[in-house]
Amino acid sequence: MNKQEIRKYLKLHWVKVVVITIIACILISIIILTVIGIQTFSQLESFYRKSMLASVPLQIFLYLIVGTVSAAISTGIFVYFVWGGGFTKLGKKRVRPEHVNVKWSDVVGMEAVQREVWEVISLMKDRAKVKRVGGKIIKGVLMVGPPGCGKTYLAKAIATETGLPFLPAVGSEFIGMFVGTGTSKMKSLFKEARVLAEIHGGCLIFIDEIDTIARPRQNISGYGAGMSYNATVNQLLTELDGLRQTENNIVILAATNVNDSELDPALMRAGRFDRKIYINKPNLEDREKLFDYYLKKTKFDPAIETSVLAKRAVGFTPAEISSMVREASLISIRNKRNNVTYKDLSEAYDRVMFGLKSQIVLSEKEKLWTAYHEAGHAIVAYLTHPTDDVIKASIIPRKGTLGFVGHLPAEETYIRKRDWFLANIKTCLASYVAENLKFGTTSSGVDSDFSYALYLAHQMAWRWGMGESGIIGNFYSLGSSGLGQNASLGWSQAMSGSISEKTREKLDEDTQKIMSQCLSEVKEILAQERDLLEHFAQELLKKEELEYDEIVEIFKKHGKGRPQESSS
Repeated sequence: MNKQEIRKYLKLHWVKVVVITIIACILISIIILTVIGIQTFSQLESFYRKSMLASVPLQIFLYLIVGTVSAAISTGIFVYFVWGGGFTKLGKKRVRPEHVNVKWSDVVGMEAVQREVWEVISLMKDRAKVKRVGGKIIKGVLMVGPPGCGKTYLAKAIATETGLPFLPAVGSEFIGMFVGTGTSKMKSLFKEARVLAEIHGGCLIFIDEIDTIARPRQNISGYGAGMSYNATVNQLLTELDGLRQTENNIVILAATNVNDSELDPALMRAGRFDRKIYINKPNLEDREKLFDYYLKKTKFDPAIETSVLAKRAVGFTPAEISSMVREASLISIRNKRNNVTYKDLSEAYDRVMFGLKSQIVLSEKEKLWTAYHEAGHAIVAYLTHPTDDVIKASIIPRKGTLGFVGHLPAEETYIRKRDWFLANIKTCLASYVAENLKFGTTSSGVDSDFSYALYLAHQMAWRWGMGESGIIGNFYSLGSSGLGQNASLGWSQAMSGSISEKTREKLDEDTQKIMSQCLSEVKEILAQERDLLEHFAQELLKKEELEYDEIVEIFKKHGKGRPQESSS
């Protein structure tokens, strides 16, 4: 450590150094006085030594023992607060870039994001270039996206590539029991960052789940959690562009799963988080690269085609793809194979997508009922859905269900049209119709199917203007916040006075018309395909699970193919 680093260290930890110095001086003084006392005592005549020892009461000896124990406890508490965490816990979280172990070459499956981030890295590495054109270093980068899409991973790669000190923190660390805890921790974090920036030429601060402390401030007066929260946000705003004598090369990386519109507007304004990087789930090309990357870390069957895996894993995040490959490796070891096969990956896909198999044991009657229930779903989805392929059907209990039918689009769909919603409603109602056709009655198993079908029909009429009455408008926007996520109909009562009773009745009629028309079409389809229903259900009973190829083969035997997406 050179003189500059020592000076900066003293600047950062001067309180700690002063306290330790005082304690050391006291201890040294006690040791010196003890040594002098022992030497003086040894030089006395034996008579005086015996007299002094005889006059020392037993209580003093006990006091010494108690004092020693108390001193040890006090020292332990002090050491905890100074070195073991306590008030300066954030200050001990500096991570050297070489210890992050995530290189820029390890970032795969987000090509567009990498190009945008690379510009930020270049500016951080060559600050002089920015100053030559009169610019200023970027202060903040906000990464927004769903969980598991690589925001933290990307922050680590940036730290490795820039070679700057890396101070990670989580938003929840700034929330404490006492008022002012968050402000104190925020000050400590940025204080250390400024010192490290002076020593190393720059510093990175990464705050994960920043939405914990970056929600809009509340108009609260007095004391308590609300005031403490507001103070923490204010301190963060001050640290981002407060009044400083010198400009430090500090860049704040932040990650959140919520929309940036839900964060404090003052935090989002220009000059604070200058760059907003939106990280979405990987597309087909990115998923193929991710499978290539993770499979290379294992021994796998060369016959495996990652392009096929990528097409099947529509909607998977990088974390889910990593989990799928890792799970496949464990399955391969469990089955005593030397490499990962496609069968292992298929089983791992089912675990990630549909969950682990349950220990529930169905009776023969329950299996029969479940088989026809799922057969109805599969047939209607296969024959009516404009975008989704039926990839799997099962009567093995998973995730609390007795069976399931998995259907996914061949690729991501960002615009969903009327026929998509109608096909999903029909697929849900197919279980109700199939049970009625076979058994003359239905079961409680249609509960979740009815809930989702009614939710979609309600949104079509109340939100997207897809009802027969011709009434248009997003009536969800007239209710309280968050009603758009409510699958029940009880929320409409909260909009009393927002719309007329006549309009409400028409919209409810539109909802029921959508439901009844879909039900009528499903009854017609399954009545015509009774043989297909029997065949599919019996195959499910025999094999318990049907994969994509087996499902396609069943429909081919009955001369049925997939529908073409309509332009409606």
